This record gives sequence, C-alpha cells and structure tokens, in this order.
Amino acid sequence: MSTLKQTVHTLARQLRDTLIQDRRHLHAHPELSFEEHETMRFVAERLQAAGIEAHAGIADTGLVAYIKGRNPESRTVALRADMDALPIVEQNDVPYKSTHEGVMHACGHDVHTASLLGAARILNQVKNEFEGTVKLIFQPGEEKFPGGASLMIKEGVLQAQHQTPAPHSIVGQHVMPLIPVGKVGFREGMYMASTDEIYLTVRGKGGHGAMPEMCIDPVLITAHLITALQQIISRNSNPKMPSVLSFGKVIAQGATNVIPNEVHIEGTFRTYDETWRYEAHRRIRQMVEGIAASMGGEALLDIKVGYPHLKNHPELTRRARAAAVGYLGEENVVDLDLWLAGEDFAYYSQQVDACFYRLGTRNEAKGIVSSVHTPTFDIDEDALEIGAGLMAWIALEELRQSQC
Repeated sequence: MSTLKQTVHTLARQLRDTLIQDRRHLHAHPELSFEEHETMRFVAERLQAAGIEAHAGIADTGLVAYIKGRNPESRTVALRADMDALPIVEQNDVPYKSTHEGVMHACGHDVHTASLLGAARILNQVKNEFEGTVKLIFQPGEEKFPGGASLMIKEGVLQAQHQTPAPHSIVGQHVMPLIPVGKVGFREGMYMASTDEIYLTVRGKGGHGAMPEMCIDPVLITAHLITALQQIISRNSNPKMPSVLSFGKVIAQGATNVIPNEVHIEGTFRTYDETWRYEAHRRIRQMVEGIAASMGGEALLDIKVGYPHLKNHPELTRRARAAAVGYLGEENVVDLDLWLAGEDFAYYSQQVDACFYRLGTRNEAKGIVSSVHTPTFDIDEDALEIGAGLMAWIALEELRQSQC
C-alpha cells in the first residue's frame, strides 16, 4: 500500500469517533429542503475548527470550501454532499433519534455530510502531498424541486472561483442499504432516471350513484385514463430504454351513492432519454385530453419537469472504481444496476464529468436492513470511516491522474 494511501486509511480510522459524533448530531437535528440554516452553520463551524475556510449562503443554505494543495491553480476536483432531510416521523429507538418532530434523515444525507466533513479533514492534513484543489460542495435541497444542485450551478459552483479553476470533474456518494457495510458500488454511463411529476384533474358532472345517466362520471374516465396511459410505455417507448409511468394518488371524494364532480390524480414519469422524455409528455397530454373529451369530460394536466437522468462519465467512473479497488480491495467493490429513482446530482452530470457511487450501509446481524425513505432507516456507522476515507482517496487519485 502506498504511503499516502496508508496515511488516508490511518486518518480516517483516527476520525472514526468524530465522524460518528458529527453524523449523530446531524441525524438528531434534521432540517427540510432549503431550510438547512442550522445545518449550514454546523458544517461551517466544523470546517473552521479544522482550519478550513467555508463560504456559506450559496443558494441560501449551501456552502463550499476549498482544500488547496501545491499549485492550487492547476486543476480542481469537486466532492459533493447533500444536507436536507425528509418529512418523515422517525420510529428508531436510538440515542440520536430526530428531535425535530416529523422530520428525519431517512435518506442518509447526514451520512453524506459527515463523510464529506471527514474527507475535508483528511485532505487538509495531506494538502502538501498533492497538486491542485479539492472543492467541497455542501448542497441544500436535494429532495425538493427544483433541486439545490440546479440553484448552486446557477450561482457558479461549477465555475472558477476563489482563485481556483473550474472543476474538471465532480464525485458524489450516496448510502445504499442493499449493499453490506464495507462495500461500495459503481456503474458507468446511465444510472438514475429523470423524475417528472404528473398532476391531473378529471372533471365531469357529479350526481346520484343510482342515476349515472344524468352524470358524466369522472371516476370512470379516470379508470380508462390510468389503464390507457400504460400503452405509452408498452407500445410507444423503446423497449430497450427503461421508462416508468406510475400513479400513486387518486382522490375522488364521492361516496357509495355519490358520483363526484372531479377526480385528482398524481403520479410520476421516469426515463433515461431526454428526447423521449418530452415526446412522452406530449403523448400523455394528447391521450389524457382526448379520452376525457371523448367521454364528455375535461382533463387538466400539469407535468412538473424534474431532475434530468444521471449519467456517470465512463472514464471518470472507471478511475474512481479503480481507486476504490485500490483502497478497499476488489472483493469490496460491486457493479450497480440501473435504478429508476431520481437524484439532483444529475444536474452536475449534465455540466461536467461526474461519478455518483454507492456506499454500503447494511448489516443484517445488527438488524440494519430498512430502505431509504422509511421511518426505520439507519446505517451501520462503520460506513462513515469508509465514506470519508474513500472520498478523500478518490479525489487524490483524480488529481494525480489528471496530471498525466
């Protein structure tokens, strides 16, 4: 093992208690998207205590910091963590349980933030051992449109700033409770899907359930629409390009003997092809309006365009994966499948070479098996040492290889 790699391992191990302390503080004090004021202050204080200057207030509750090595003007690699929590009531019985009722770090952003704080401390202690700059991006609002990444990009986070060049690449990590602790996962190319929200109101004419001939039944129209819209996936999309159209909320508010005036429907459309994405929007609108009109009703459709699909730059991802193999061993690096969840890191991947990988957090022996976005989600905290050390090592390797 190289001397520098061994140093990173040693520093990560020495930081273990600090990493756990930081993560537990963040977990106990979660804040919703774009409300991360105390989180931002905590991160800034922890960075400053480590001798790292932080620039806060980007996109209101985001911040950036820089670890400048030798010749810092030569090149920059960025590392990103998100900081927001979810509107979920935590059900874990742990000392660090959320103290903010109805808000919980159920997607591991506390882990991401604590890991990046750890990587910052490691990189700051070895800054005389590398050339270039590591830009640390602590981002708000990943869980809520329009996504904090898009706002930070608009405020110049991917541009040259503070006497450092624009990042030539960016790396992010995300917890994965399907992967055992000690392992990480990578995938080149397409990885996560675009995420659009569908809001639909079907209007008809309500009345007594015993006199349907006097009504225009929006419930029946809705049933036809939900079934027919699946043809857009089964008969219009390329079967080699994954797409999903799902409806999870239908509200009619009639009764056993009452046909309501309108029905409200909410769903999501996801895919990996931006051209097909907007063609699908057109077809959804055409079908919704046509079927509703043909049955005597009216349909009001609102498609909220969300995050684009996330693509991992092949060469950067291969380099990052190789760095992970060197740091953790081949047996601890796995290949990922496509995942049709969304992630606003995708905005970075549309602008600069990007790699988004997964940090294993599962431990069945400890009963740590719950999925993200659930009230019992938790992690094996052994993942924090890996998360901090590996992020630092990937950044160091990326700076080194960009010199070649």
